[in-house]
Amino acid sequence: MSRYLLDTNAVAGCVFRRRGVFDRVQTARLAGHRIGTGIPVLAGVFAGIEYSATRDANLVVVNRNVGLFRLWPFTPDAAREYGRLYATLRQRGRTIQTVDLMIAAIALTLGGCTVVTSDSDLSGIPRLKVENWATS
Repeated sequence: MSRYLLDTNAVAGCVFRRRGVFDRVQTARLAGHRIGTGIPVLAGVFAGIEYSATRDANLVVVNRNVGLFRLWPFTPDAAREYGRLYATLRQRGRTIQTVDLMIAAIALTLGGCTVVTSDSDLSGIPRLKVENWATS
């Protein structure tokens, strides 16, 4: 059994049934894998909804589907991992957004959980496994 932590774009793809992400989540779940997201991702989803032209409708969809995911918190262990990652990346001259670093830290503290995302922001983070479940 593996664990998959969905990034903001993957959560949106799943709950709004876009780009095949929902189907891939269902297949993984049926295979016995754990599917979840981090609390910082959920915050990002809600922030995006606040700026959408169809705010109320989108809020209903997300609230109805949030139960599809395990919700993994940003724990003290994740905070320590965040600090290590931040320092490592900074030494390499690379910076990424705070929320992306938090997502990576949560995934790593879950024992090597794979992050599902369709962007490249998390590539190059040491020890982090990343997959893209979106279809073109």
